[in-house]
Amino acid sequence: MSEKIRIGIAGYGNLGRGVEVAIEKNPDMSLVGIFSRRDPSQVTPLRETTPVFSMETLTERTADIDVLILCGGSKSDLPEQGPALAALFNTVDSFDTHARIPEYFDAVDAPAKAAGKTALISAGWDPGMFSINRLYAEALLPDGETYTFWGRGLSQGHSDAVRRIPGVAGAVQYTIPSDAAMDAVRSGARPTLATNEKHTRECYVVLADGADAAEVEQAIVTMPHYFDEYDTTVHFISADELARDHSAMPHGGVVIHSGETSDGTSQVVEYGLTLSSNPEFTASVLVTYARAVFRLSAQGQHGAVTVLDVPPSLLSPKSPATLRAELL
Repeated sequence: MSEKIRIGIAGYGNLGRGVEVAIEKNPDMSLVGIFSRRDPSQVTPLRETTPVFSMETLTERTADIDVLILCGGSKSDLPEQGPALAALFNTVDSFDTHARIPEYFDAVDAPAKAAGKTALISAGWDPGMFSINRLYAEALLPDGETYTFWGRGLSQGHSDAVRRIPGVAGAVQYTIPSDAAMDAVRSGARPTLATNEKHTRECYVVLADGADAAEVEQAIVTMPHYFDEYDTTVHFISADELARDHSAMPHGGVVIHSGETSDGTSQVVEYGLTLSSNPEFTASVLVTYARAVFRLSAQGQHGAVTVLDVPPSLLSPKSPATLRAELL
């Protein structure tokens, strides 16, 4: 067993760059390298010392990597890569299509178990940290309702889904919460809110040459699991406007649970995040859970797991005794 946890990065977009940075904040980890589908000579890592390899060479590196962090998109990359790579490595990913998590779990679980590997799926802040806080709140206040609000912020997964539509040369998507809906929940009321009453979505799209704007807009607003249940506005802009006005990636949101412990005694639990960089925070969560996956694997817990299955102490580099002394 190596002195440090050896991490590999599979895929090098915004999330992969965030993982590269996050590993530097964790002295018990070392970066084996970036593995990309692009020609390695065309990939420029943030650090000159970070090696870059072809994704095709991963099969040769199973003995060199303790945990492989998968940084592909949920729309097309992870459904293929997750099961395939869980048969070779301990893995962590950020699959975030909520409606498809149960089937994705099953698809990853079988190959991971067969290979004696541990694969943690759907880490990040939602799913991920928000999932944990929903669980805590519902367990503490069973007589209650949970509400999740996202934004205002740029969604990586939804932006990636828009960019994959034929005719789209570039795009970002913002999720915007309803202030009125959040105020109603914070008051202790338990409103019944339709999906489109909690959030709206705004897309800023650069069309490819010759693309039909009406066709692209229709493909966006009718996309299942992403836009079909929301009031979605599509703005068509230039590539220069996209680069100038939409290069930052802020996000955040809140989980609010409103309940009663006795008749007329209202209790409200709220957990919130304000993020300057969505991908960097998500990457930090992935790296943290890579530590837990390394430990779970060493304990012989194999197959797919989620953040709901991981004891909190496995996330920290500190010993249980130190955690008891400092945090309890």
